Amino acid sequence: MSLLVANQLVKRFGALLATDHVSFAVDRGEVHALIGPNGAGKSTLVNLISGLLSADAGTLVLDGVELTGLPPHRRVACGLSRCFQVTSIFPQQSVGENLLLAVQAHAGSSFRMLRSRDRDAALHAQARDLARRVHLESEWLRTAGTLPHGAQRKLDVALAIAARPKLLLLDEPMAGMGPVESAEMVRLIRSLRQDMAILLIEHDMDAVFQLADRISVLVYGKVLTCGTAQEIKANPQVQEVYLGSEADAMEAAA
Repeated sequence: MSLLVANQLVKRFGALLATDHVSFAVDRGEVHALIGPNGAGKSTLVNLISGLLSADAGTLVLDGVELTGLPPHRRVACGLSRCFQVTSIFPQQSVGENLLLAVQAHAGSSFRMLRSRDRDAALHAQARDLARRVHLESEWLRTAGTLPHGAQRKLDVALAIAARPKLLLLDEPMAGMGPVESAEMVRLIRSLRQDMAILLIEHDMDAVFQLADRISVLVYGKVLTCGTAQEIKANPQVQEVYLGSEADAMEAAA
């Protein structure tokens, strides 16, 4: 059975039909990539899924629970977590303090008890486990805002998975990264799939083809096609509307 099922999602902004009756599904344990040219409606669709926007029509079901109409925090409680394009860490706090805040929030602890969090062995153990999982254990005491960009993105992922989601939305996780940092993020995402499904929005097609079990292509607010990496690479329509333009852009940059 699919974990997430979007059925006929519609979002209008005045006369603009940004999301045009979009239907797709993400299976359990799957990395499902969402790609498409700028202006295709990817950000609108992800905002509909995470609850930052309300759909004008359609339904969205996560693990049998209807999400349509629920605010973002209720969707998190249902098993949905998201990393945004812009990193959402606490830059003035240490890596450890960021992680402790995250596990405390999802453990239901009162923020009036923040002063005692350092004495809570269970929270510390969970936070340390998150640091190890994203390979930031050696940076525990470092101020988060001084981390390199790639490490900040890994910390952002750790904050998202502190909620122990069933489905993790990753919005451009490789944005602004060099080849080494991108390779590290690919390895991290691959390691997460054993515990959660992942919906990946990404322009780095090398990363998408390495990671994705299935790929949905969004064009003008509609799903053009969905398939495996090999099927998407071989699809002449996708070549015309997206992959060809991406290759041209990379050639021009070189």
